[in-house]
Amino acid sequence: MNGFELLIGGGLGYFFSLLLMPFLLEMLRDAGAARPNYRNETIPVGTGILFVFVYLIASLFLLKWHNPRYIVFLLGLAFFCLLGLIDDLLGSRSSRGFKGHFASLMRGKLTTGGLKAVGGGIGAILISLLSFPQKPWWEILTGALLIALAANTLNLFDLRPGRAVKVFFIWFLILLPAAGVRGAFSFLAPLAGSVLAYTPHDLKARAMLGDAGSNLLGAALGMATAWTLSFFAQLAVVGFLLLLHVFTEKYSLTEIIERNRVLHFLDRLGRDID
Repeated sequence: MNGFELLIGGGLGYFFSLLLMPFLLEMLRDAGAARPNYRNETIPVGTGILFVFVYLIASLFLLKWHNPRYIVFLLGLAFFCLLGLIDDLLGSRSSRGFKGHFASLMRGKLTTGGLKAVGGGIGAILISLLSFPQKPWWEILTGALLIALAANTLNLFDLRPGRAVKVFFIWFLILLPAAGVRGAFSFLAPLAGSVLAYTPHDLKARAMLGDAGSNLLGAALGMATAWTLSFFAQLAVVGFLLLLHVFTEKYSLTEIIERNRVLHFLDRLGRDID
């Protein structure tokens, strides 16, 4: 992909998201797919399914520019979105975090969060195997860990309007100079355009990404990162994400963000609600 083609990819994602979003929100409301947000206001949940359909449609227009990894990328988006959607629609909040879900599994009880964790791990291994068929096992395992941890990382941040999409764009901008335009952006361009169109709905608390959206966005970043960075750079990212997950098992990200002036400013940027 050249710069013009990348712009077209992002533009298609943006345009089709603007076109489909009103229909999706109405469909979710009619289906009863809604949950109370942090202010106890009931709004549509699982709107992240939008990104799968938009990416699929955009891919039809961009097919001649694609390489085989686009199919793996699209399958990864759909799989992680499905796992998240199951948790959005059927999940209970009785168990939280990795410790809670795996504790339930040890007691012989499968929660939707446990299904998401186990299924996400297996899915990440399969994506890594398909992506690195000639690599040694330790590089395949590292890629799988990166994808699985990235998928859950966006979920950790999706607790306030706009927070997860801001993390998505920050990660994307950090990755871009390291990976180069032809690396990260070629896969992420239609998705980034779609997220950009969706963002005002999230900032104004008119819709929730849900696990369907946050898991999908995290997995997309994980795949793009694994495919464009060196093995040792991937190890560094995996180490950072592991530390973040351990940290959030003990401490609240929201409380930390609210106590830090810079993080609090960035968190509220674009939000016109309490």
